[in-house]
Amino acid sequence: MARRTQFAVSTLNLYNLNLPGLRMYRDANGWDEAAYDRKLEWLRRTILQHPSDLWGFQELWHQDALQAVFDHPDLADYALLVPSGQTGQKIVCAGAVKKDILVGEPEWIDRFPPKFRLQSGGGDPQTPDVAVRIDGFSRPVLHFKVRPRSNGAPIAVYVAHFKSKAPTAIYTEGWYRDDKDYYSRHGDALGSALSTIRRTAEATALRLMLTDVLKNTDEAVVVLGDLNDGHTSNTLNILTGQPNYILSGLDQGGSDTALYAVSRLQQYRSDRDVYYTHIYQNLRESLDHILVSQEFYDNSRKRQWAFKGMDIVNDHLNHDDHQTDGSSDHGMVRACFEYRPAKT
Repeated sequence: MARRTQFAVSTLNLYNLNLPGLRMYRDANGWDEAAYDRKLEWLRRTILQHPSDLWGFQELWHQDALQAVFDHPDLADYALLVPSGQTGQKIVCAGAVKKDILVGEPEWIDRFPPKFRLQSGGGDPQTPDVAVRIDGFSRPVLHFKVRPRSNGAPIAVYVAHFKSKAPTAIYTEGWYRDDKDYYSRHGDALGSALSTIRRTAEATALRLMLTDVLKNTDEAVVVLGDLNDGHTSNTLNILTGQPNYILSGLDQGGSDTALYAVSRLQQYRSDRDVYYTHIYQNLRESLDHILVSQEFYDNSRKRQWAFKGMDIVNDHLNHDDHQTDGSSDHGMVRACFEYRPAKT
C-alpha cells in the first residue's frame, strides 16, 4: 500500500515525439533514426535523473515512442497513460504514473463544458457585441487520479497543452484568398489574435471545469503542462483565479477554488527569479507550469502537502538545434511536496 511522505510531480514537452519516418505536420519524413535515438536517450536520462511520482507530457505522436523511452528497468514501475490507438495521427497529452498510486482509468477531455459561453452584448451602449464560437480544446486535456497515501483522498490531475503563441495560419481561409493583397499584410496580427483567443478560451473552459470540481469540496487538484503563456498572463490569471499569496508566516488562509503556481512559491523563497522554460528570439519565458490547489499550499488551513521546492531543467535551451542532442525545446519542471497536514 502507498504511504508516501514525499510526492513529486513533473511536466515535460516531448517536442514531437514520434516514431522515425512518420509524418509530423507538413514534414512528410519526420525524424530520422539517429535523431529519434537521440531523443529517446535525452528523454530517458532526464526522467531518470529527476524521479517523480507522476509525469505530464505534451506533444506525443506515437504510443510506441513513449514506451521506448520507458523501456528501462528503473522505469518499470510506471504505468503509461496514452489514448488507445495513438499511432502518429495527431499529438496528444500523455502521462506516466507510479503504478501503486494510480486510481481508476484516465480520460481525455476534448470538449468544453456544455454551458461554456463567451458572448456579451458589451455592457454599455458604446461597446460592440462580442461572441466567440469555440467548443473544444486544440489538444485534449488528460485527466486522471492518484492516491499517494492509501488512507488519503485521491488527487485529481489535469495535463494540459494550450494553443501556442504562434500565429494561426489563415492563408487557406476563403476570406483571405478573396482579398489576399490586403490580408497578406496583416496575417501575423490576425493569426496571433486568433491564437490568443483560442488559448484564452481553453484556459476559461478548464477554469470552469476546475471550479466545478473544487467549489465547496476538499478535493486536491494538480494542473500541469505547457500552457504557452507566462505566469502573469491573462491566460494564467484566468486559470489560477489569482489567489492571494500570504507572505506573513503567522497567517493562514487559502482559496476554495484558486490554484497556486509552484513557480511563485519557489520565487518567495529565492533571492532571484531565474525561472524560464522556453526561449524565442532571445526572450526567456515561463510557459510550462505546475499549479496546485490549497491542499498543497503551505499557508492554507486545509494543507495536506507542504511545498519542498521546484526544479528546472533548462540549460539545453541555450542551443537552438535540439536535433543534435535530442533535447526538448521546452524546459522540464518538477515540484516536490512533503506530507505535512496543517494543524487544526
